[in-house]
Amino acid sequence: MSRKTLGLPDALREYLLAVSVREPDILKRLREETAQLPNATMQISPEQGQFMSLLVQMIGARKALEVGVFTGYSSLRVAMALPDDGRLVACDVNQEWTSIARRYWKEAGVAQKINLRIAPALETLDALLASGEGGTFDFAFIDADKENYIRYYEKVLRLMRPGGLITVDNVLWEGKVADPASDDPHAQAIRAFNEHLKNDRRVVVSLLPIGDGLTLALKN
Repeated sequence: MSRKTLGLPDALREYLLAVSVREPDILKRLREETAQLPNATMQISPEQGQFMSLLVQMIGARKALEVGVFTGYSSLRVAMALPDDGRLVACDVNQEWTSIARRYWKEAGVAQKINLRIAPALETLDALLASGEGGTFDFAFIDADKENYIRYYEKVLRLMRPGGLITVDNVLWEGKVADPASDDPHAQAIRAFNEHLKNDRRVVVSLLPIGDGLTLALKN
């Protein structure tokens, strides 16, 4: 819900980008094309994308999962960080947005790493579990409809190996989660999700104020 990190003054954010973000041209072009779309706020920030790429490399991920693709910026970041034989299962329902993603994946030379599943994500996750892939994924990113966050998380957790890392986007929802009077259904759903994770002893959790809020959940 935010293409930049919340709460940073513009000058400080520009400095942060200037001294820390290494964004390949293909990612910059994808971000700029996405910025022209009506739903452009669904795009993650470049600093968040780079951070996720770092996490993938730090844990030595080879098998990754994404719930919510949009135009493929996060998918591209993750796929580029995976080894040559790495695999990313990407879940989405929108052919129009993911057609943009496919163009950039192909141009970047990572299309062969990405298995795009066009179907409701809960169905795709159930299919992965039914096919015996539980406990085999190293990294996951959840960034889809907020009302299903807890359902996505529970299924993704079953798919992760011990020591696997789940990342979840938009967990601050433009600050609305901190307003108990907010009647925004997305804020209410995310607030419930955050409470769910706070008390989940199956994972080690940290919520970071990067982008629109990013939760890291490391499976015990």
